[in-house]
Amino acid sequence: MIKLNEEWKSALADEFEKPYFKNLWEKVSEEYENNEIFPPEEDVFNAFNYAPLSKVKCVIIGQDPYHNVGQAHGLCFSVKPGVAIPPSLVNIYKELHDDIGFQIPDNGYLEKWAKQGILMLNTVLTVRAHEANSHKGMGWEKFTDAVIKVLNEQDRPIVYLLWGSPAQKKAAKVDNPKHLLLKAPHPSPLSSYRGFFGCKHFSKTNEFLVENGLESIDWSL
Repeated sequence: MIKLNEEWKSALADEFEKPYFKNLWEKVSEEYENNEIFPPEEDVFNAFNYAPLSKVKCVIIGQDPYHNVGQAHGLCFSVKPGVAIPPSLVNIYKELHDDIGFQIPDNGYLEKWAKQGILMLNTVLTVRAHEANSHKGMGWEKFTDAVIKVLNEQDRPIVYLLWGSPAQKKAAKVDNPKHLLLKAPHPSPLSSYRGFFGCKHFSKTNEFLVENGLESIDWSL
């Protein structure tokens, strides 16, 4: 059963009827029955449920969910309270601190961001335990392409934070003149020093939103 808020359900209704999605959902359901899969089934569409389509003003694109126990809960880069902050998120916090004076929290729970209209979208929405990228190529990529297409059709300002080449490729079809694409290397420890640090994407996002008459994002946690 797909638990999705009405706005997104309506916008993506045609997608759910396509053969590829029916095939994808069959495979994913089978995976949940036979293996340990993250996030929990009820959390798969959390990114959409926290940020209804009409509220989305910012998009952050991750790769696939965290694959260790208790981490993934449907929002890219976020982990539940009490779970160790993953390395990429540590670097996101460092950049936030340097950019806007962000006070680094003791947890990695980003629900507050999502509730302010940040769509925290992974390219692939499920993963097998301890097997990174294990659900790559099953069909999620096509579905999240459709999500980007829906966003591109929105006649209002939206800013995309695109970290790393997979995220940048994902939003390559965004050509809406009202939308802003901010690009930087991925915040992972392997690439953050190549330009993620110093990108100032958080202050630039708020400048863009305010210039367009929208409320800025409160990045504090």
